[in-house]
Amino acid sequence: MNVDYSNKLKRIPSYLFAEIDRAIEKKKKEGKDIINLSVGDPDLPAPKRVVDALCKAARDPRNHRYPSYAGMLEFRKAVAKWYKLRFNVSLNAEKEVIALIGSKDGITHIHLAFLNPGDKVLVPDPGYPAYKSAVILADGTPVEMPLLKENDFKPDLSSIDRKIAKETKMLFINYPNAPTTAVADKEFFKEVVDFALDNEIMVCHDNPYSEITFDNYKAPSFLEVRNAKDVGIEFHSLSKSFNMTGFRIGMAVGNEAVISGLGKVKENVDSGVFQPIQIAAIEALENCLDEIKKNVKIFEERRDVMVDSLNDFGWEVDKPKATFYLWAEIPKGFNSSIKFCSKVLEETGVVLTPGVGLGKFGEGYVRFALTQSKEKLKEAAERLGKFIKKLK
Repeated sequence: MNVDYSNKLKRIPSYLFAEIDRAIEKKKKEGKDIINLSVGDPDLPAPKRVVDALCKAARDPRNHRYPSYAGMLEFRKAVAKWYKLRFNVSLNAEKEVIALIGSKDGITHIHLAFLNPGDKVLVPDPGYPAYKSAVILADGTPVEMPLLKENDFKPDLSSIDRKIAKETKMLFINYPNAPTTAVADKEFFKEVVDFALDNEIMVCHDNPYSEITFDNYKAPSFLEVRNAKDVGIEFHSLSKSFNMTGFRIGMAVGNEAVISGLGKVKENVDSGVFQPIQIAAIEALENCLDEIKKNVKIFEERRDVMVDSLNDFGWEVDKPKATFYLWAEIPKGFNSSIKFCSKVLEETGVVLTPGVGLGKFGEGYVRFALTQSKEKLKEAAERLGKFIKKLK
């Protein structure tokens, strides 16, 4: 049988992190000692109370049935309560909150509710690969917004061609930002809201790193800004804050009509989130907020160890105010982040993410994920330090 992929699937490159996994496995088979700093999957466990709540709920036969498509009302109420406590944002739990199978679920399905073939979507570059690939899968046209160092890694909305802006259906932003670690304030979000109102654009803010912040910085929600709920929604997740990546539980909140459209898509593509996972998420949101502080303390210590060590070895890297990543320019002598990361893997066994794999404007950078112990990070820094010295 001749198997021929659809044209839109052919337009999507191989998923970056799957490619990295294959490279890691190859090196492991060759006997290389690998330290993987490529993927943003926290190595810390989920809170014990969350695991206990999950186990207890899973033993209850009443939870073995199909769940609600929109999510348990108890979960959506817990989300609304947390948003009010954390951001002072008021949400109608029944109409402005929907449960997601991880925020990636919402990010990749929102386009199916609102895009027609050829509709334009503004996406950050560099950025999470799913922002762009999901647009293509929905027959839309992604338009990259460069995130450049000279603009503090924020899109310059004033530079967007007016014709393109008027033709744009949706706009994606993500702050605190992955991969660049940049942060945003309410003034920036106000600028986004004004731009969206002027051009009748739907805004989707991806906010999974709002709780992973350092140096007294506190990340705002996009929905804190006046009129934000009129133009868009925010995706959030328990993956990063509570180390629950494998649980696959997140939420979309905000504009009622947008949430309703996303919900209609999900009614046709999945059957909701397993209720015990939602019950575990309620436990996290209501009783495990102190766990976040412990996690942040650990990531802050890791950040300081890694950045200080790299700077001591002559690789100048800034300390980010948020996320558990580092975003660093590749050393002089290299003009390709892929070649640099390949060389680093070959000579040191340390796995980094090439910036260009996250978008063409990520070329010249690499991303570190601080998802290893301090001891492993020190070892990785030492290996990288020796490698950097060889370059000089």
